[in-house]
Amino acid sequence: MTTQAPETMTVFMLVRALPVWLALPPPERFAFFDAAIHPLLAQNPAVKLRFYDAEFYDARVSDVLVWETTDQAAYRALVEGLRETPFWDHYFQIVDILPAIENAYATHYGMEAL
Repeated sequence: MTTQAPETMTVFMLVRALPVWLALPPPERFAFFDAAIHPLLAQNPAVKLRFYDAEFYDARVSDVLVWETTDQAAYRALVEGLRETPFWDHYFQIVDILPAIENAYATHYGMEAL
């Protein structure tokens, strides 16, 4: 019996920077990520983060966090930890969370992915 590798889940977290975040000088913003976000990533090494700026293209969201993992439990643990930091609803409003599986439609039908 062959074992299929776990699917990579990609989660697009759309956020909007709040005035309290924008009032911080950039060195303090980076210090916050060093103190609060990097430890969560270190505790959950199966979860990878990419951070995109969007404020110059969209009025609804300022940033898009792209999380990738094959371990949904690690992702959930990371988000629970994130909710216990000022990131969640103090510095950023969470506008939407969109989990997705790349090419799931093609895979379901046994077709070649786009």
